[in-house]
Amino acid sequence: MEKIKGLIFDLDGVIVDTAKYHYLAWKALALELNIPFTERDNEKLKGVSRRKSFEIILEIGNMVMSEEEKEKYCTKKNNIYLEYIDKLKEEEVLKGVKKFIADAREKGYKIALGSASKNAGLILSKLNLTGAFDAVIDGTKVEKAKPDPEVFLLGARALGVDKEACIVFEDAKAGVEAAHNGGMKAVGIGTKENLPNADLCISGLENISVGELLKQMK
Repeated sequence: MEKIKGLIFDLDGVIVDTAKYHYLAWKALALELNIPFTERDNEKLKGVSRRKSFEIILEIGNMVMSEEEKEKYCTKKNNIYLEYIDKLKEEEVLKGVKKFIADAREKGYKIALGSASKNAGLILSKLNLTGAFDAVIDGTKVEKAKPDPEVFLLGARALGVDKEACIVFEDAKAGVEAAHNGGMKAVGIGTKENLPNADLCISGLENISVGELLKQMK
C-alpha cells in the first residue's frame, strides 16, 4: 500500500448522523404520495444524490413523474430536511471524530470532506467543523453521484495528493464502491455485513488513531 497522505471523509453517517433527518424528510414526502417507505428502503439512498434518491422512491411506488414535478418534490424534501438541520448542535458530531481528525492533522495528513450533500457547508458551520478540513467537495461541486468516484477524485486533487495515497471513510455501499472506482482504499463505518467490500470495517472513529487504523489495513 502506497504511503497514505490524505484522508477523505463522507459526511452523513461518518462525521454526523444526519441520515435520520434525511429519512424523516423522505418519509414525509413518501407519505404524501402514498408510497410505502421503510428504514430498510432508506438504506438504498445512502450516499446517493437527492434526485436519484427521489427516483428510487418513485420506483418503490411504481410512480412516474415529469422532470418538473421531480424537481418540485426534491425542493420540498430539502426544505423539510433543512428545518431539522437548522436545529443541529455541535454535540451531534459523532463520538471520536474531532479527536481522530485533530490527531491526523497533527501527524501531517491532509483532510478533505467528500459528500453528495449540497448542504455540507451549512452542516459543518452548525457543527463548528469548517476549519477541520483542508478541502470540502460537496454536492454543489460535483455532477456525478456515487458510485462514480468524481467527489473523491476532486477531493484528492484539492488536497494535492495522489489518489492512491488517499483513504476514504464511508458508511454507504455506493461510497465504498466510489472509493474503489477511484483507485482508493475504503474504511467502512459500520458492519462487514452492510459494507462487505470495504477494505476495513470499524464501528466508528472513537478509540482508534490513524496509526492504529493503518496498521490494521496492512
